[in-house]
Amino acid sequence: MTEAINGDCVAAMRQMPDNAFDLAIVDPVYGDVTQGGYMTHNKGQRVGTGKANQKGYHAGLWNQGKTGGDYFAELFRVSRNQIIWGGNYFTDNLPESQCWIVWDKMHLAERTFADCELAWTSFNRAARVFRFCWDGMIQQDMKNKEERIHPTQKPVALYKWLLNGFAEPGMKILDTHLGSGSSRIAAYDLGFDFV
Repeated sequence: MTEAINGDCVAAMRQMPDNAFDLAIVDPVYGDVTQGGYMTHNKGQRVGTGKANQKGYHAGLWNQGKTGGDYFAELFRVSRNQIIWGGNYFTDNLPESQCWIVWDKMHLAERTFADCELAWTSFNRAARVFRFCWDGMIQQDMKNKEERIHPTQKPVALYKWLLNGFAEPGMKILDTHLGSGSSRIAAYDLGFDFV
């Protein structure tokens, strides 16, 4: 089963029972930070650089506040385990963890984009690194190149790696910020129930 809900994720989670999901893999809004090729304007709006502007990603898309405590309270209530991208921005909302995930983007040249992204996890394991080139139009798997439809898009291969390493067959997966849908594609390809 796969289901997509177009709505406020906190309101949707409030309607869900406790521990409805075995694993939440989420990428919440980090707030007004300079990251990944986006620059903060003096009015607090971010705009993409290069192709992001050509594809119609405008400043209004980035003018959102940082995800807050209500979100995390509901996320921890409805899911047994969590992987939270951008966890380094939410340390005031998250308990300590020894299992951080580092996505090394393997940039080929010096960029304004971050060299890696960090995900906090609820797992009691050693930290892990996923190396996958995601450098502008250059991607690790050029034969199966993904169309970049979102400026902060993550590759399907990253989500498949996470599901293969942190989920078991039959688990129900939640992603509260679907973005480009990479997580949903990975879950579908691997046969997971996904909301």
